[in-house]
Amino acid sequence: MQRHGLTIGIERTDEQFFLTMKATGKLTHEDYAAITPLIDGALAEVKGPKVRIFIDATEFEGWEPRAAWDDFKLGLKHGREFEKVAIYGTRYWQELVARIGNWFISGEARYFEDIKTAMSWLND
Repeated sequence: MQRHGLTIGIERTDEQFFLTMKATGKLTHEDYAAITPLIDGALAEVKGPKVRIFIDATEFEGWEPRAAWDDFKLGLKHGREFEKVAIYGTRYWQELVARIGNWFISGEARYFEDIKTAMSWLND
């Protein structure tokens, strides 16, 4: 049995959202089917939401093919709303994911190996 999934937290202050996510193992389509409605619902309530995201990818191993597509679609759908995305991880390929993510969001995505630096950048 392999552990996998996404844990998500959503906080809101006026039009500002702060999402925290922890990715574990290899993500599946079912993982995205569970969290996408939560994100869609939270952001649909506000006109022009501004979203900052912290992703803990220290236990993240990647995506199944369909889940990678789900992640891509989520980025396309909400990318205009993402101001900052901090990816906290331990693997070089995660840094590449952050760089590629910049192509699909209006804000900025960065990779960090230090959690305090990531949180400080998000809160600037």
